[in-house]
Amino acid sequence: MSDTTASPSPTAPREFPCGACGARLEYSAGARQMRCPYCGSQEKIPEAAREVREHAVQTLFARRPAEGLARHRFVCQGCGAHVQGDHLSQVCQFCTAPLVTDDSADVQVPPEAVLPFTVDRGAARDALSTWTKSRWFAPNSLKRVNEAERFKSTYLPHWTFDAQTVSDYRGQRGEYYWVTETYTTQEDGKTVTKTRQVRKTRWYPARGRVSRFFDDVLVNGTTQVAPEKVDALKPWPLQQARPYAHEYLAGHEALRYDVEPEQGLDRAKQVMARTIEQDCKHDIGGDEQRVSSVSTAYSAVTGKLLLMPVWAGAYLHGGKTWQIVVNGCTGEVQGERPYSAAKITAAVLAAVLLIVLAVILYVQYGG
Repeated sequence: MSDTTASPSPTAPREFPCGACGARLEYSAGARQMRCPYCGSQEKIPEAAREVREHAVQTLFARRPAEGLARHRFVCQGCGAHVQGDHLSQVCQFCTAPLVTDDSADVQVPPEAVLPFTVDRGAARDALSTWTKSRWFAPNSLKRVNEAERFKSTYLPHWTFDAQTVSDYRGQRGEYYWVTETYTTQEDGKTVTKTRQVRKTRWYPARGRVSRFFDDVLVNGTTQVAPEKVDALKPWPLQQARPYAHEYLAGHEALRYDVEPEQGLDRAKQVMARTIEQDCKHDIGGDEQRVSSVSTAYSAVTGKLLLMPVWAGAYLHGGKTWQIVVNGCTGEVQGERPYSAAKITAAVLAAVLLIVLAVILYVQYGG
């Protein structure tokens, strides 16, 4: 359901003291509630008094000064990522460069919703370990990604957009027909005349109108992680999204978006356009379709900023940074890894030695 009023701007980061020992509570992915990392006490997260809402894009585009989602704000000296968290981080999880305190003023769209972590650090490490073992000839440095400073629970910003569309199109409908062709061939030195059926296409002009309602078209809100890598983490259980609350970020980090909402809407329309073209082709019918032009009108366009959970890490090898991300809901792993020249050389030498040994044994005993 859409809402033309904006969500309240996130207030200053809240403290969540443990009722038993006074330490700071953190959101526990495994328990899906607040948990003290020292004494183990657990507290439930209060039920939200509202539902996740969609906002008219005019409201969404109206940024406001933000006081921050977490206690500390950092900026990476390497990739420029703006990260917020409760802990004093030293190293960027996206490129391993040093982090410094970010004191710059910030004006942004506040998050409307959050998809909480359900995969805890142990499960994420297991998923990463399984993925790593399946990568033959990977360098040993890959195994160090799950170290605390390199492997962090991080919320990635995403835009979601809804829209009602009506599209007028022009194109052509192709219908198959068959003709008999005569041809000659040489068989046993003789010319033989034969016939064959050849398929051809007859084209007819087509035009029409299609409509579709798009719900939660997802657009990656950061350039710190390659779009194809984030897309490969799908599917996301968007139905589990909750209204934003500071509790879900306690003990975790959040990355500020660098894809502005206007850019996000443009990208969402590109995604919609691909579906609309398929709708046009289906409407044209026939055996083949050509779409020459599509004019789309958008109405009831709404959107929101949604925080999505990943375990993110990076490592250096050969002077290059390699990223690994794990879906914080499903455990799906996506990443990059180079090939270890030393391991490949050792494997080749071992194979050569085995071949030489086999030849020697054959000559001595089998010849």
